[in-house]
Amino acid sequence: MARLARYLATLVLVLTGSLVLSACGSNGAVGEARQSCRYVASAIRLQDESDAATATSAEVTRLRARALGEILKATSYAAQATSSDGSWNPLMTTLGEAQRVPLEKLFPALKRICSVANSNEPYLGS
Repeated sequence: MARLARYLATLVLVLTGSLVLSACGSNGAVGEARQSCRYVASAIRLQDESDAATATSAEVTRLRARALGEILKATSYAAQATSSDGSWNPLMTTLGEAQRVPLEKLFPALKRICSVANSNEPYLGS
């Protein structure tokens, strides 16, 4: 009987550990997605500043370059999120288009994805 109790205790411990570790992976992915979205939000603010009527040509160029830099920073976090949880692939894919597509065209999709990441139920799965 003692052997069965030890066996069951070990089994419960292993199952509990597995559940905890699997939860950490998905929470880690959400954290990475949220970090990526912080850079996205920063890029949007910089892009909005560049669109201000008072911005000089040099300021517009500088602010847009900084916005692109923020998107590039966001990309590494999105890649980590996707690596942990493939449901974050839309974030990574959209950010990956920043080199070819004007940022203002990507921002609506990024805002929607980031609203999910920052919500109480941050899951992009179907």
